[in-house]
Amino acid sequence: MKTLKLFGLVFAALVLSFALCLPAGAAAPIKIGVLGPMSFTQGEGHWNGASMAADEINKAGGIKVGKEMRPIELVKVDTNEFLSIPDATNAAELAVRRHKVDFLVGGFRTEAVLVMQDIAMDAKKVFIGCGAAHPALCTKVTKDYDRYKYWFRLTPINSKFLGKVDFILLGTVAHIMKKTLGIKKIKVAVVAEKAAWADPIVNISKKLLPAKMGMEVVGVWRPSPVAKDCTAELSAIQRAGAHIVFTTFSSSVGLTFAKQMGELKVPAAAVGINVESQKSGFWGATGGKGEYAETINTYARVEITPKTIPFYDKYVKLYKQAPNYTAGTYDALYILKEAVERVGTVDSDKVVSALEKTDYIDTAGRVVFDKSHDVTWGPNYVTSIGTQWQDGEMKCVWPYHWQKVFYKGTVPYKLAPWIIDYWKNKK
Repeated sequence: MKTLKLFGLVFAALVLSFALCLPAGAAAPIKIGVLGPMSFTQGEGHWNGASMAADEINKAGGIKVGKEMRPIELVKVDTNEFLSIPDATNAAELAVRRHKVDFLVGGFRTEAVLVMQDIAMDAKKVFIGCGAAHPALCTKVTKDYDRYKYWFRLTPINSKFLGKVDFILLGTVAHIMKKTLGIKKIKVAVVAEKAAWADPIVNISKKLLPAKMGMEVVGVWRPSPVAKDCTAELSAIQRAGAHIVFTTFSSSVGLTFAKQMGELKVPAAAVGINVESQKSGFWGATGGKGEYAETINTYARVEITPKTIPFYDKYVKLYKQAPNYTAGTYDALYILKEAVERVGTVDSDKVVSALEKTDYIDTAGRVVFDKSHDVTWGPNYVTSIGTQWQDGEMKCVWPYHWQKVFYKGTVPYKLAPWIIDYWKNKK
């Protein structure tokens, strides 16, 4: 009986070890939940970036916690947040309660991330955001530090700074149009998906463009984030005489809009934010009709830092597509690794203290978190970039010697030939 009882105990221990995917006696993994809409490109970016980093870190021995090397175990959490905030809530609860993750990275749709953020704060789990841009996510840290100190945003830069880059790109294109076509006053159509993160950009556009940039806003259009047809908006934009379409898209509507705009040869330059055009598959998905679309971006094959091109090339080799900004989960894991190793523990409060001292060169720039735990924007930090589709390739066109910032591999912006022909013949 004693032998049978001992055998039963040993067998139970072995079963538990196999359940954890670890050999008996191995160090327990550090569990990191990757939150994202996994059926969409944004969630794919979350998972691919994190998987690539976890594989590299584990092959190098894992994360050193005190004197122990511990591997990373990723938990894939499909939030379905494009379609259902309740689904995102349930997914985050499962990650924290059932899977008992040590850390969380990812999140995309602001409305969903605001809820998932509270779930993480309730559980005192460090959550590095890699997708949602609304400033409110970080202002909560300054308003109620004790509760929200576990939140950090790595990517993208927040809506306020996205807006700044947006307006720089817009101003650059407007200058080129004035110089090339002799247009005295630029007319702008503001087009943004109907989502909370885009509201600040729309609101400031309506005020800033006429008051500070000398441009006329001919209208504001707010299609659904998942709209399948934008021909009504595009027809109205052309009737309004817009020279530039100022886009703010993070969802699949960006693909629809760009494709139909190219098919109709709308004589206006598309510039702003279009996450779909950050994808390698954008060219094929639009049948080449997305040519000349410009967007704020995080990655291109340019030398932002010494890490950018090696990361970009490896990502393309592994996943057959360019990384979009949600692949910043790659850097999130390395930043977590550095913080944990500095304090020698996965204790959330101590890791927070280490993250607050982060000064790290990642694939998109120099990461230093401000008092609200937001990534610092500007020269010598993270700037973002502007990319444009030219001859079937995604090219970096900004910063082109902005604030003495220039990334090797950047090329000049191009106007579509049909835009040039239309406005020259209009005179």
